[in-house]
Amino acid sequence: MRSLDDLDLTFTTLTVDDDGIATLTLNRPEKRNALNAATVDELIDIFSVVPRAGVRAVVLKAAGTHFCAGLDLVEHHTEDRRPEDFMHVCLRWHEAFNKMEYGGVPVIAALKGAVVGGGLELASSAHIRVADASTYFALPEGQRGLFTGGGATIRVADLVGKARMIDMMLTGRVYQGEEAIRLGLAQYLVEDSEAKAYELARAAASNPPLSNFAICSAISHMQNMSGLDAAYAEAVVAGIVNTQPASRGRLAAFADKSAARVRPNE
Repeated sequence: MRSLDDLDLTFTTLTVDDDGIATLTLNRPEKRNALNAATVDELIDIFSVVPRAGVRAVVLKAAGTHFCAGLDLVEHHTEDRRPEDFMHVCLRWHEAFNKMEYGGVPVIAALKGAVVGGGLELASSAHIRVADASTYFALPEGQRGLFTGGGATIRVADLVGKARMIDMMLTGRVYQGEEAIRLGLAQYLVEDSEAKAYELARAAASNPPLSNFAICSAISHMQNMSGLDAAYAEAVVAGIVNTQPASRGRLAAFADKSAARVRPNE
C-alpha cells in the first residue's frame, strides 16, 4: 500500500502536521494554478492515499494570488487532442474529484482570486469552501468554445441550480462577495480564507473519524439514490456510526450535562 511519503509531486505540495491536518497546495502560480494533466494525476494519487494515512482533515489552498483558473488551455491547445483522448482526460478529472468528495476525509478549500471553470469544479468537490474578498467564480466555457468536463453539471448545478449554471456558461457571468455566498458557491466569506480554513479543519478533525467518514461520503452517495433507498442507507449508516465506541464518552457527557450545549451566536 502506498503512503504519503511515496508520492512524487511536482505541481502540488502536501504536508501533514502532528494533529493530522494536511495542507495540499496547488503550486503553479505562474499559470494561475491551471490544471494540467499531470496536476490532476497528482490529485488522484494524493486522494487515493489520504483516507488511509491517518489524515483527519485537508486544507486545499493555492500558491500565488489565484486559487485555480481551470483547465490548462495552453496545454489543451498544444496537445490538439482527439475526442476520445480528451474524454479520458475528463474521466481522470472525475476520478480525482470523486476521490475528494467521497473519500471520507473533510476537505476545506481556501479560495482566493480566480475560481474559474475547472477551478470551480475542483472547489465544488471540497466539502467546505471559504472565500475572501478577492474571490470570484465563473464558468467561461461558452466564450472559449468549450463545455464543462470535470463535474460542473453535477456539483455546480447542485450548488446554484441548473438555470444559473446555464446563465454562467452562456454569458460569462461572474459571481463574488455576498452574492456568491447566497448562491452557495462558498459557505464562508472572510478576510483571511486560509486562516478560516484551518480553523474549520481543526474543528472537523476533533470529531470521531468514523463520523466524519459518514458525513463526507454517505451524504453524497445518498443524494444519488432514490428517496426510499436513501432512507434505508441512512438507517444503516446511523446504526453503525451512532453506536461506535468513540461516541459513548460524548453521549455520557451530554447525559450528565458536562458537555457543551449548542447555543445561538452571540
